[in-house]
Amino acid sequence: MTATTAIRLLLVDDDPLVRAGLSLMLGGAEDIEIVGEAADGGEAEVLADRTRPDVVLMDIRMPAVDGLTATERLRARADAPQVVVLTTFHADEQVLRALRAGAAGFVLKDTPPAEILDAVRRVAAGDPVLSPIVTRQLMAHAAGTAADTRRSRARERIAALNDREREVAVAVGRGLPNAEIAATLYMSVATVKTHVSRILAKLGLNNRVQIALLAYDAGLLEEPEDGNGGVGGH
Repeated sequence: MTATTAIRLLLVDDDPLVRAGLSLMLGGAEDIEIVGEAADGGEAEVLADRTRPDVVLMDIRMPAVDGLTATERLRARADAPQVVVLTTFHADEQVLRALRAGAAGFVLKDTPPAEILDAVRRVAAGDPVLSPIVTRQLMAHAAGTAADTRRSRARERIAALNDREREVAVAVGRGLPNAEIAATLYMSVATVKTHVSRILAKLGLNNRVQIALLAYDAGLLEEPEDGNGGVGGH
C-alpha cells in the first residue's frame, strides 16, 4: 500500500539497454522499489547480499556467471528471494532447469510491461507465474532420453507422501489455486496450505512450481482425476 511495503526488486541482465528499459517500466510503479541492477549472475549475488531483494528478475544467458547458476545459488539461501526468469525463448531447456532450481516462473522479454509488473507482484505474494499449459509445453519440449530415469526418481520421492498429500500435489500440478483445491478435495483452504507446506518440507522443494514439475515427472498428471473415491473422512 505505502512505499514502506514496496516490493524490493533486483534487475539482472547483461544488456544495459534491457536493464534501462525494465527500470523505466517497473520503477514507476509505486509498490516497486528497484534496489539494484546487475550485469551478470556473480554481480547479482553480491547485490542480493547488500540489498536483500524480495524478487529478482533474472536473465538466463549472461557471460561469467549465467542466470541458471545464479538462480540455483540464490534459491539455496536461507533468505532466498523469489526469482522470475527473463527469456527470449519459452520452450527452452534452460528455463525448465531454472524452474527446477526454484525459480517461481518466467516471462518473455517482449511481454507487455503491465504483465511483467503483474508477474513481479504475484511471485512477491507467493504465487507462481506459470500457467499449467505453458508448464506442460515446456516439459513436453524437454522430455527426452532422461525422462525414464527422471520418472522413476520422481516416483520414489512422491512415495514419501501420504494419500492426501499426493492428491494435493496432483491438484497443484494441474495448476489449481488453493481455493479450488479445497473445494475439489473437500477441505478448508487452511488445510490445503498446511498440506502444501508439508509436501514442500517432505520433498525438500521450495515452491509450487517444483511440486508441479515433480508431479509431472512422476506421471501423476497423466492419471485420471477420479482418485480413490469413497473414503469417508470428514
